[in-house]
This record gives sequence, C-alpha cells and structure tokens, in this order.
Amino acid sequence: MFCATFLGLLTFPQSTSAPASKDQSDLFDRVIANQKRTESALDVYERIERVEIRKSGSDANPFEVKAWRVFPAGTGMDKISLGPGDKPANLENYRAELEKLEKQLVWAAQRGPAQQEAYAKLERKRKERNELLNSTHDAFLFALVGHEVRGDRSLAKYTMSPNPKYKPTNRNTTLFTKVSGTLWIDVQSSELAKIEGHVTEDISLALFVAKVYKGSYFMQERYEIAPGIWLPTFQQYDFDGRKFLLPFSIHERSFYTSYRRVGPPKEAREIVLSELSKGAGERADP
Repeated sequence: MFCATFLGLLTFPQSTSAPASKDQSDLFDRVIANQKRTESALDVYERIERVEIRKSGSDANPFEVKAWRVFPAGTGMDKISLGPGDKPANLENYRAELEKLEKQLVWAAQRGPAQQEAYAKLERKRKERNELLNSTHDAFLFALVGHEVRGDRSLAKYTMSPNPKYKPTNRNTTLFTKVSGTLWIDVQSSELAKIEGHVTEDISLALFVAKVYKGSYFMQERYEIAPGIWLPTFQQYDFDGRKFLLPFSIHERSFYTSYRRVGPPKEAREIVLSELSKGAGERADP
C-alpha cells in the first residue's frame, strides 16, 4: 500500500519555496503533462521486469531474484514468469501462459457488459490515482539547486520538502507531510529523469495496524525508451516497519528492460499468436 501511494510523488506542484517565475511554472506544467502522457504508454508497452530481493539495503547480493515478462492485457497487466537470463524456464509452461494471455486479449478486445464494467473499474482506479497525484500540487515546496549531466543530457536538480501550509485531505495524503527528497528533470524534454525520497517521520498505515519507519527510502530512474516516451528503467525500495506486532523489511531493486510497443488488445493478440505459431520460445516482432 505504501509503495503504491509513494508513486504519487512522481508528479509535481506548481509552487516553490519562492514565488515561481512564469518560466518555472511553465516547466512544471510540461512535466506534469508529459508524466500523464507517458504513464498511459504502459497500457500498450510490454517489458521485462527483474526484481532483486535483499535482506537489507546494504547487502551486496540478493538472496532471491525473480523475473517476469509483463504484458498489457487490456484491463490489467499479465505477468509470465521467466527463468535465468530472463528466458523461459520451461517452454511448455511458457506456451501455456501465452495461450492464456491470448484468451485474455480476445476477451479484452470485446465490448460486452462484462468488459465495459472491467474498463469502468480500471478508469475509476485511474481517477483515484489522479486525484492522489493532483494533491501533490500543494503538498511540496520545490527549489532548484543546480544542474547535472547524465550521458549527453542536462538534468535540472530540485529538492522537495513538505509544504507547511498543506492540509492533508485523507490518510493517504498525510504521508506527503512526512517525506522529502530530490528530483531531476531532463531540460530538453521536460521529462522526469529521476526521483528519490526519504521518510522523515514514522508513517502509520491501515488504521494504525502498520507503520513505515523513519529513514525508509525510495528511488526511481527513467529514460527515453522510444521517441517522446520516458518510462522507468530502475526502481529501488528500502522500507522497514512493522505490521501488527511483527517487523517487516522490503528491500527490492527492480530493473525494467526490453520495452516494446504491442498496442491495444486486438493488436497485441496478433503478436502473441505469431509467437505461438513460431514455438513460443522467443518474442515475435510487432
């Protein structure tokens, strides 16, 4: 729950610690618009996701590694398990998962009452997320602290801190008062390139049955994976806390690679059918 809510930090307020100039306001307007546009690309792009799980954030090596092929299936994302080298561990099982995905895509491409309700439910979730994102407009104060170079790109670096005048509207937005961090914006494209955040006070969750401790950390990097499309390539969580009376730790590093546009369900199904006809061992060209 906390991890999902923390993603609300990936949009930006239009105010800073000093009165914003028109140029700066225009910049954040563009960043917000780009963020919404590129996030919608996840509905039509597949990817390979590899997650390294550690016992603590300082561990050099993970004790467990999981990998999936993540494929958009209309009303959600289908995850097909992969083995070492991000390849199918068992071709028979992999083919069975592709056949299941193909059926999901056939269903999602139809427009019956069940499909309409499923898409409506998805839209309601997006609306709720957008409302959470919109609340961040007033939750933070941003200050430009300099510029950095990443490859051949120039990144504007901003600090973010809780706005003391912000009044949370619900339990989820309360966490914004207990987080600070830094973000980097690609100067040329006005796209989010990197964001990191720290929990500055213990955060109570789920009617106080869980708590995330001060010092927990989050970071995400984004790159241009296609012209005008910036999506996550790396994400790190280092959260410690308790649920009921039991301690928990989440120390994960996720790598997102092999992004590829597969399109809406009708187009995506053709790709899956092509793979099935070729033996389902390799991804087919779109």
